[in-house]
Amino acid sequence: MANFSFPELSAAEIAGTLQEEGIANVSPADLAKPSAELLFGIFSNLFAYFDPFRNDPDSQIGFEALTVLEDPSQHADSIRVLNLYQKIKEFFASIQYHGFILRDLLRPDPKPKRTLQHLSAVVNFIYYRNEKLQLLKPILDEMPSWEDRKIELTSRISELQNAIQDHEMEARMEEPVVLQLDAEVRDLEQTIQNYNKQQMSLKTHAKELKETIDAINNQISQADFKLMNESQEISKLSAQVVQSPDKLQIALEEKKSAKADAKNLEKLTTQKVLEKAAALELYTKAHEKLCKHLEKMQALQEQVNKNKALEKEVKALKAKQSDENVSVMTLEAKLVEKQGKAQQAEEMLKMAEKERDETLTEENRKLTELRSQYEQKLKLLDLIEKEAEVMVSEGERLLQEVESVRQSGIATQQQLLTKGEEIVRAFDYNDKKIFQKKVDELERISSLV
Repeated sequence: MANFSFPELSAAEIAGTLQEEGIANVSPADLAKPSAELLFGIFSNLFAYFDPFRNDPDSQIGFEALTVLEDPSQHADSIRVLNLYQKIKEFFASIQYHGFILRDLLRPDPKPKRTLQHLSAVVNFIYYRNEKLQLLKPILDEMPSWEDRKIELTSRISELQNAIQDHEMEARMEEPVVLQLDAEVRDLEQTIQNYNKQQMSLKTHAKELKETIDAINNQISQADFKLMNESQEISKLSAQVVQSPDKLQIALEEKKSAKADAKNLEKLTTQKVLEKAAALELYTKAHEKLCKHLEKMQALQEQVNKNKALEKEVKALKAKQSDENVSVMTLEAKLVEKQGKAQQAEEMLKMAEKERDETLTEENRKLTELRSQYEQKLKLLDLIEKEAEVMVSEGERLLQEVESVRQSGIATQQQLLTKGEEIVRAFDYNDKKIFQKKVDELERISSLV
């Protein structure tokens, strides 16, 4: 934050700003007599004002200090003061303000001038910060509000909690029915097992009866075959004329008794078959009743399964609620992170705007200097141009004069050469008078040139 100005403010203005921003409830009289407790409270509240979500107690000691200090609990106040002083130094360094020392925090100067200078720097930064926040407010207003999202998530969580409570209430209300159904199901399962055992025993007995009936049928078939053979023998015997009717009578009686025994056996067998059929019909009716009981048990089992499914849904809803709570906590953490990034972006924006203003001011100053220099150079060029025109005209005049002088000089040189030749010739003829005359004339011409 280069070239940031810190004009000194009055105690009343500083106290009013601190009260208005909710940093400290101080009066100008308190600032006129500053104390260490007053400055400690002001700067602690100042950092809480800048970053309300930060949870970094000043009394917390680092791990390195724990290895050095024998009893860290005795140094709690010193650690708290040093941590706050470190934060103050970092804050003043970030706004390019120098001059704050540890003495200013522990033992402020009774004369409030130095303390007012430090607090003036803080208040000026608050003014600057509020001004830049007002510039960023339209951009922040365009972004979706995290409070609306939080309200939406809270309402969703309340709905899920109500649904879970309803399911739990229904589960508690249906719990006696479920317990009764469980008891009935266990009884029915036991009954089914007993019926299954009886059915197995009845199947075994029916199998034995079937085997007995088959054996009786075989015996009946054999008896019928024997009866048919005996009837054939009787018919043969009746056709024959026997000499001994007593033997024939005895044989007939034996055959009749055998036939009567066969009929009795057939009656007994038929009676047993009827009894087995009645028993089989009874078993069939018992099987039908067991099937009906089994259907009822299956229906009860389906209801139990539905209850178990409801319990699973309740557990899933509880898990979902926990996930929603985790997501809310994640969103809150992201919100804090976004606010930190927004603050960092705000600081970067402040620095960029400050640098832009400085660059613009410097460029405007350079542009003004260049414009003035350019105008001066234009004026100088106009003068030089005029002087050049005068010099050109003067040069043309001098060239004309030089040309005329050169022409006259050429003519004079020609005259001099001619006179020189005449002098030489005169000198050759030893005509001293002519020579002297020519010399005088040559001097005259030279004086004219």
